[in-house]
Amino acid sequence: MTGKLFIVATPIGNLNDITYRAIETLKNVDIVLAEDTRHSKKLFMHFEISTPLKAFHEHNERVKTKSIISELNSGISIALISDAGTPLISDPGYFLVSNAKKEGIEVVPIPGPSAIITALSVSGLASNTFSFFGFLPSKKIARIKYLQNKIALNETIIFYESPKRILATLTDMLGVFGSDRMVCLAKELTKSFETIRTDKIEHLIEYLTSDLAHQKGEFVILISPTDKIDLVDAENQLGKILPILCAEMGASKAAKLASKITGIDKKNCYNKAIDL
Repeated sequence: MTGKLFIVATPIGNLNDITYRAIETLKNVDIVLAEDTRHSKKLFMHFEISTPLKAFHEHNERVKTKSIISELNSGISIALISDAGTPLISDPGYFLVSNAKKEGIEVVPIPGPSAIITALSVSGLASNTFSFFGFLPSKKIARIKYLQNKIALNETIIFYESPKRILATLTDMLGVFGSDRMVCLAKELTKSFETIRTDKIEHLIEYLTSDLAHQKGEFVILISPTDKIDLVDAENQLGKILPILCAEMGASKAAKLASKITGIDKKNCYNKAIDL
C-alpha cells in the first residue's frame, strides 16, 4: 500500500499548544521531515518521540522530493513539520505536497498553531476578510513599491517580518499608508515575552525605538483595511471614467490615472482597461 504524507502543525512557542493528534502522528509515522532537525529534537525529547528525523528545508526540497515520493509509494508513512507552526506557510513543503498530489498520494492535514491566525484573532482588526503575503522584500525600494500596490486593499493585510528589518519596515509603512492606518504588531506569540500592540504606525515606531529589546523577536504585522473608498462606488466610477480615459491615452496610462481617481488597485484598473 502507498504510504501517507502527513502535514503536521507544531507549536509556535508554547509546547503545550501541540495537539494530541499531532503527537500521536509523529510517534506513529516511519519518518519525520524537519526543517531543522536540531530544533525539532527539543520538541521530540519533550514529548518522548523517537521517530527518525530527516532534514528537509528550502535548500534541498527539490533534490529530495523524488526520493521521498518513492518512499511514500513503497508504503512508508512520512510526516512533514516546520520549525514552528503550520508547514508550507512561508516554509518549505509546497513542491513536495504538489508532487505527492500528482502521484495520487494521500496528503493528510494535522492542524494546529499558526502565527497568522493567532495574531489576527487578537489584533482587533477586521477578520472577516484578509490576505497574507509572507515576508516583505528586504530591499527598501522593492519593499516600498510592494506596499504601494497594497494601499487600496479593502481587507486586513498580514506580513511576517524579521527583527533586523522591523523598524525600517514600519518607517516605510508610515510613508506609504500615512498616519491614519491602524497596525498590529504581534511578536513572540505564545512565548514568555509575547507582545501584541495595535496602534497608529507612528506610535508603534515610538515603541520600537524606545528600547532596542522591543525590536527583538519574530513579528507578524497586520494592517487595517483601507477606509478611504467605498468599493461599490469606486467600481461604478471606474466603469464611467475608464472608457473615456482609454479613448485619449494608452491602457497603462489610463489605468494609472483611474487608480489615482478611484483608489482601486492599478493592476485591476489595467485588467479592465485592456478588456475594453
